[in-house]
Amino acid sequence: MIPPAQSATAALLRGLAGCDPLETHISAVFVGADTVWKLRKAVQLPFLDFSTLAERERTARRELALNAPHAPDLYRDVVPVVRGTDGALALGGAGETVDWVVRMARVPEADFFDTIAARGGLEPWLDGIADAVAALHAAAPVQSIDGVAAQRAVTLGDARSARAAGLPDAEVAAWTAAMLAELDRRADWLAQRGTGGFIRRVHGDLHLGNICLWQGKPVPFDALEFDEAMAVTDVAYDLAFLLMDLQHKAGRAAANRVLCRYVARTGDWALVAGLPLFLSQRAMVRAHVQAERGQAADAAAYLAMAQAYLRPAPPLVVAVGGLQGTGKSTLARALAPDLGAAPGALVLRSDEIRKRQHGVAPEARLPDSAYTPAASHAVFAELFTAVAAVAQAGHAVVADAMFLGPADRDAVQAAARAVPFCGLWLHAALAELERRIAARAHDASDATVDVLRRTAAADAGPVRWRIIDADDGSVALAQCRATISNRMMSGTPVAPRSEPHADP
Repeated sequence: MIPPAQSATAALLRGLAGCDPLETHISAVFVGADTVWKLRKAVQLPFLDFSTLAERERTARRELALNAPHAPDLYRDVVPVVRGTDGALALGGAGETVDWVVRMARVPEADFFDTIAARGGLEPWLDGIADAVAALHAAAPVQSIDGVAAQRAVTLGDARSARAAGLPDAEVAAWTAAMLAELDRRADWLAQRGTGGFIRRVHGDLHLGNICLWQGKPVPFDALEFDEAMAVTDVAYDLAFLLMDLQHKAGRAAANRVLCRYVARTGDWALVAGLPLFLSQRAMVRAHVQAERGQAADAAAYLAMAQAYLRPAPPLVVAVGGLQGTGKSTLARALAPDLGAAPGALVLRSDEIRKRQHGVAPEARLPDSAYTPAASHAVFAELFTAVAAVAQAGHAVVADAMFLGPADRDAVQAAARAVPFCGLWLHAALAELERRIAARAHDASDATVDVLRRTAAADAGPVRWRIIDADDGSVALAQCRATISNRMMSGTPVAPRSEPHADP
């Protein structure tokens, strides 16, 4: 409900929009034909105070400053609501300022990503969503806080809110104990994140409803503007809200794709160590908010998610090798969501690492100079380091590269250390590989048919990984899944097929 003192302002905006507003507990949004007016409600709540005109102006201007750089032309300006000498209200002009409004362009309801998710249309946009978040985080100012203390405060605050909302006390107590134990276990990691520059002034409210299609691409908007303490946190905690929302609304595969793309753009593979912690906190926030709204079924589902995130599946390392065009990346992406802790295994692709090392997007083409032996050595050095770090953090990995030489295959297996390892070698007829590469578009691989032929002529040496016939992608995927399942059930390394050597 709009406070009575703002009823005249609401009437003015209702007249401009031609309809009643969309309301939350802190704002009223009036949606017109091509313009949106956002009015802050003059309310005082435990986490904010919009009761004064000065604070409504400050936070309106802060909202514009935070969002306009990432959403060009979506946010227009901040305008005063003015009472003229005749007592009538108007936007702008001379007179007494009685309120402040953020003015925005209208976005069609169908272009908000929670709506897109509801109709099953997310898949073409997942990489773009991850790219937008990565760019937002890259531009965000680095801050300094005590990460352990901050996340402990978040946990205890969530526990209080959960109890106040009526969630079962025993379950809340068990969750709180598990969270505090996880915080203690990750204390050194949280401290390293702070010194590594990963604590930033982030979006703060990064869920699907706060990302929209604007000028043909995904754009985050409506960043948290009223509490800097809440918005200064680890970029992984910011990302975790989106991943949790994606998993709940679109499934684990969608969340996995965004995670993998984000890491491909940022190189921040270390973030996976905090995902059980951060995902659980984000799910608990949703649980107590839904409980407060009287949505008992949703609250119970989110509470179950919060608990499940703290019981992650054990890690494993899967390496997918073979010539260009064998379908390594397609298989890696298909396998990853089902492996290990939520939202699935982190795919580390050598092609994407190379592109990031050269400062370009994954789909950008690189010159031959990017493929020297020294450049390739740097790519594989980072790949092996990342595999080891992610596996030791307790998260599953799918390493996607040719692994053409025995030394590279041995190195990736060694990087797994004590974590279970499964090596998959994809093989297909050369003519089929040539056809696939010739048909490629918008891919991180720069391989051409000529490159394929030169690579195929090289000796791959003895291949002791499980050899998968990749002529038929669906059959190959089923074979890969069966091989991984057998590996995890047996607890022993995957044995090669009868061939001691494999023709690449």
